[in-house]
Amino acid sequence: MATPQTPYDAVLQAARDVTKLDCALDAEMLGAALLGSVYAIAEQDRAGAIRDFVGGFLAATGRRRTAAATTIRNVFATLVPDAEGAAAVKPGAQAPSWSGQLGKVRLTGSYAYGDVYGDQTSYLATFAYDDSEAGGPEHAVVALIDHNIGIAKDVFVGGSAERILGQVREMCATDELTWFREEDPGRLRAEVARHLSITDELGDLPGEGSLATDRALAGVRLALLPAPAPIVLEGEPEPLSDQERTTLVRAFLASPSAARFGLHDVGEADLPSLHFCLSLVLDHSASLPDPDPMRWSPAVAGLFLLDWVHRRAVLDMDDAAMLPRVVRGWAAYASQRRGLPEQAAEQTDTAIEEMVPEFVRLYTTGERRSPATAAVAQLIADGVDPNDPAALDAWIEANRQRLSDEPT
Repeated sequence: MATPQTPYDAVLQAARDVTKLDCALDAEMLGAALLGSVYAIAEQDRAGAIRDFVGGFLAATGRRRTAAATTIRNVFATLVPDAEGAAAVKPGAQAPSWSGQLGKVRLTGSYAYGDVYGDQTSYLATFAYDDSEAGGPEHAVVALIDHNIGIAKDVFVGGSAERILGQVREMCATDELTWFREEDPGRLRAEVARHLSITDELGDLPGEGSLATDRALAGVRLALLPAPAPIVLEGEPEPLSDQERTTLVRAFLASPSAARFGLHDVGEADLPSLHFCLSLVLDHSASLPDPDPMRWSPAVAGLFLLDWVHRRAVLDMDDAAMLPRVVRGWAAYASQRRGLPEQAAEQTDTAIEEMVPEFVRLYTTGERRSPATAAVAQLIADGVDPNDPAALDAWIEANRQRLSDEPT
């Protein structure tokens, strides 16, 4: 067997048995998997990379007349209809009986489900072919949206739709920490498309799942959904004003949750640490893609205590001792304000408590400090006030050689 000379030859080789498949769905899934390798290795604009590859493939294989070549061309044109030359592709004379069903599907249901914390939402749409025998079974497209990092973390296409939907319904019915609802198809399309566009630009894709192999098929299916209602662009969410932050902090300190962790009447010496820690909690919430100060969960607490705070803040020993108490109190307060089940609040509190030893270790080692945070920490350790320009200039001059030798 000759070694493929170009990527297009390699695709033709991989698709040599496409005409032996049983239905259009199998062919579309094969085509999407082949395009997945293009999606995975692209460094930016992954959706554009697939579109360009298909356009190039169609141009390079226009004279190929084998049944496999004409069939995979038809499959690619169906999966990426906006690729150059896709509109001109026609089934070949030796096309399989199912070729007329490629892409001929209709929406049969749209749903959403997720966790009560608001960490993740999965959107599920089901589709059926016009001819289920030639087209294939009713199938589902599922997209997992992660609100903590603001991307589509995974997409999956599979069947049967009835089995997948049944499993989701059963899971949500038996777990009080999850929810399930029917979803407006236009909203489903808008939410998944918005997050997929961010994922398409990532330098590194999430490591697990079927994102790359199913991306093309999921995208063309979602494009069949009704267009979402026009969205008025409002820019980035406005951060809380100083007055709003002050009101929120006062309400928290007057709450039973603050009292539970001894935060409602701390001594005067501890007040600076208390308010500094509360400011960090609010700053972290504002940094998330979904900047809601009331959205706390085990995952959000982990992002804060085990990563963000070490990279972004300089804590003294009093702050480090205070911060876990503040986070536990704030998370309890947020759970109560949002009306989350008691089990959800308990799980978050337990998770935070279990994180404390690792938080202390990271604080002690400083291994996750950013260069800027490490520099400020060294200033303070040397007794220099970062807000004193003269003292700061003197410190920099005295440490110029050491600073220039440190890696950036």
